[in-house]
Amino acid sequence: MLKKIANLITGLVAIEHIGILVLEMFYWDHPIGRKIFNMSEQVSSASATLAANQGLYNGFLAAGLIWGLITGRRDLKIFFLSCVIIAGIFGAITAKPSILITQAMPALIGLSLWLWQKDK
Repeated sequence: MLKKIANLITGLVAIEHIGILVLEMFYWDHPIGRKIFNMSEQVSSASATLAANQGLYNGFLAAGLIWGLITGRRDLKIFFLSCVIIAGIFGAITAKPSILITQAMPALIGLSLWLWQKDK
C-alpha cells in the first residue's frame, strides 16, 4: 500500500512540473501568466526567454519522474524527487518562499515514502 501512495505522490509531483513547464514556457508573457506570477507586461516580456528556460528544466524533472514511474526504478524516483527538493529550496530562497511548500514539500513527502520502503 505504501508503494502505491509513493507512486501516486511521485506522479502528482511530475504532473505539477508539467504544469509549471506549460506556464513558464507558453503562458509567461500572457495575461494568465502575468496574473499567476503577479507581473507587469513589461516584466513578463523582458523575462520570457529566461522563464522558458526554467520551464524546460521543470519539464526535465517531470520526464525523470515519469521515467522512474514507467520503469518502476526506485533509484530514478529518489534521484529526481531529490532534484525537485533542491530546486524548491533554491527557488524559495531566491524567488518566492511559498515554493518551499508548493514544490519542495510534495517532493519531500514522496522521497520520504520511497526511503521508508522495505522492498527495494
